[in-house]
Amino acid sequence: MFIVTRSAKNPILLPVEAHPWESVATFNPAPVIADGNAHVFYRALARPDVLVTPHVGRSSVGYAVTDARGCFGCRRQVIVPTEPWDQFGCEDPRATRFEGKWYVFYTAVGGYPFSAANIRVAAAVGDGPAELHEKHLVTPFNAKAAALFPDRVDGKVALLLTAHTDDPPATIAIALADSVEDFWTSAYWDEWHANLAAHRVAIPMRGPRDHLEAGGVPVATDQGWLLAYSYIQHYFGGGQRVFGIEAVLLDRDDPRRVKGCTRHPMLTAEAAYERYGMVPDIVFPSGLVRRGETLDLYYGAADTTSAIAHIHLPHLLSALEPDGLDRFVQRHPDNPILAPQPQHPWEANGVFNAAAVDLEDSVHLLYRAQGVDNTSVLGYARLADGLTVDERLPDPVYVPRLPWEGKRGGPNAYSGCEDPRAVVVDGRVHVCYTAYDGLRETRGALASIAVGDFLRHRFDCWTMPTLLTPEGIGDKDVSLFPRRIDGRLAVVHRVEPSICIDPGGLDPTEHPVSRCVALMAPRPGMWDAVKVGIAGPPLEVAHGWLVIYHGVGSDRAYRLGAALLSDDASTVLARTNAPILEPLADWERRGRVPNAVFSCGSIVRGDTLFLYYGGADTALGVATLSLSELLSRLMPEL
Repeated sequence: MFIVTRSAKNPILLPVEAHPWESVATFNPAPVIADGNAHVFYRALARPDVLVTPHVGRSSVGYAVTDARGCFGCRRQVIVPTEPWDQFGCEDPRATRFEGKWYVFYTAVGGYPFSAANIRVAAAVGDGPAELHEKHLVTPFNAKAAALFPDRVDGKVALLLTAHTDDPPATIAIALADSVEDFWTSAYWDEWHANLAAHRVAIPMRGPRDHLEAGGVPVATDQGWLLAYSYIQHYFGGGQRVFGIEAVLLDRDDPRRVKGCTRHPMLTAEAAYERYGMVPDIVFPSGLVRRGETLDLYYGAADTTSAIAHIHLPHLLSALEPDGLDRFVQRHPDNPILAPQPQHPWEANGVFNAAAVDLEDSVHLLYRAQGVDNTSVLGYARLADGLTVDERLPDPVYVPRLPWEGKRGGPNAYSGCEDPRAVVVDGRVHVCYTAYDGLRETRGALASIAVGDFLRHRFDCWTMPTLLTPEGIGDKDVSLFPRRIDGRLAVVHRVEPSICIDPGGLDPTEHPVSRCVALMAPRPGMWDAVKVGIAGPPLEVAHGWLVIYHGVGSDRAYRLGAALLSDDASTVLARTNAPILEPLADWERRGRVPNAVFSCGSIVRGDTLFLYYGGADTALGVATLSLSELLSRLMPEL
C-alpha cells in the first residue's frame, strides 16, 4: 500500500507560443540524471503544416535541463524529422546514458495518414544530450516505446519495447544483444521477431479489450527492474476508456520474468492538467528517476503538458510483492468473530458492519443484524482484548421506532436501522445510522445514550432518533467526528458517489445537515472508481484525521482504503492508491452481497489499529495493523 503525490510544480513543461515547434504541446518527458541535473527529452508538437500533415501537427523531440531552482530551461529541438522513416514525426522519446553515450529511442512516423506500417522505432545517438548527430531506424515492424536499459543484463545490452502497438495485440518484450549496434540491423530483428512470444514480458491483462504500452527506462532496485507502463482499460470498446499508470517488477537477470505488479492503476487522470488538453483524460508514463527512497514518475498529461509524481520506493516495492498486503494487515485467525444465529430470528440472516467504542477496558460493538424478514436492527457484543467475543446479548439493543425506518416496502423488503457509526462526545455515545423504510431515499439518523447507561446495558434510555440529512436525497455513511472542531460538531456523510462534509454551524442533533462540501470522490479506473463512503468515524492522529473508507470498483467489489485529512478536516492530505483490505477469504467473497469488506468502526490501542468489518453482508471479522506504519505510508516524508 502506498500513495502517489503529484508535484506542486506541475505541469513542469508547458507549450511555448514563441517556439513554433512546441507551440501546441510538450508532453511525455523522458529524464536522465547526469552531473546533478535532470536532462529531459520530450515530445514537442507544432501546429499543422498544411503542406505536410494538414490535419495534425508534426512532432519533434525537445530537450530541457533543470536550473538551480529545479525549473526546466535551455529548451531546444534535438531530434527533428530528416529521414524518410521519420519525416512525418519524431514522437515519445525514451533516453538513456549508456557506456559513455547518449541514446534516445523514439517513435518514428514515416507516412501520412498514420498507420501501423509507417510507425516504428528509431534511435538518435550522440556524445551529449544536445549532440545527437547519429540516427538509425531500429525496428522493421510496427513498434513503440523502446527504452534502453541503463546497465547490461547478464552481460547483454537490453532493450525494452512494445511490439505491434498499432497492430494489436501489443506485446511488451525484451531484446538482448551483444552491442547496441546489433539493434541497427534488420537481420537481428528478423530473427527476434520470428520468436516474439519467447521475448514477451508476461504482464497480466485484466480484460480482453484492454491495451498496454511500456513506459520509460526501467530503474534498477535490489529486488529487480522497476518499470512503469500504461494500462488502458476498454481501449478496444466495451466501456469507458481509462488511461492509467501501473508498475511491474522484473527479474534482475531475466527481465522477461514478472516478479510482481500492481493490480490497479496507481495514477489516473484527476488533476485539471490531466483532464483537459489536446487529448483529454490521459496520463502516460514516460520515465522514472530514483532519488534515494523517492521515485519520480515523469508522465504526459492530456497529450499537452509534462508532469511529475512522487512515490516512496520501499512502499511501492512492498506492494508489488505477492504477500505484501497480507503482511501489512493481519486478519484474525478466528474470523469471522460474529456469525448469524438461526435461533434468533432478528439476526438469522446476517450480522455485520459494526460500530465500535472503547470504554472501561473493553471494545463494545453495535453491529447491524438482519432478520428473517430483512429488517435491520442493532445487536451488542463486548470484546475485552478487542479480538475475542466475551459477551453477546440475546436481544437487539436498538430497533426501528419511527416511520422513516419502518417497513413500508413489503413484508420482506429491506428496512430498518443500518450501518451504525458511534462516537463518544460530551459523556454520551452518539450513534449515526442509515434509516430506511424500503420505499423512500435513505437518510442519516442519530440517537444517543449516556455512557453510564450504555455500559450498564440500559438500552431503554436511547434518545428518540432525529434525522441528520434532508428528505428526498439519498444519503448514507453518516458519522460525527469524535470531538468538536472549532467548537462545532462536524458531520461526514455520503451523497453518492462522493464523501461530503458539513463542517458544522447548527447543532446536528437539532438541525439536519445543510451542506455537502465534497471531500473525496471516486477515481476513474481505480479500485474505488464507482463510489466511496466513510468507514468508521475519523480517528484523530498527530497530523490530522485518519479516515478509513470503502470504495467500489468497476467489478462491484467493496474494498477498504485510507486517507489523511487536515486538522480542520477540510483537505485530503494523502490517500492510498491501493486498498488496505479487500475480499479474499471465502466468507468475505460469498454471502448476501458477494465480494465485500465493509467497515463501520475501528479503535486504537497503543500502536495497533483494530478494524472491524463485515464480510459479504453476512458475518463480522476483525483485522489489525500498525497505526504508525499506516501513517508512514500516508506521510512517508515524516
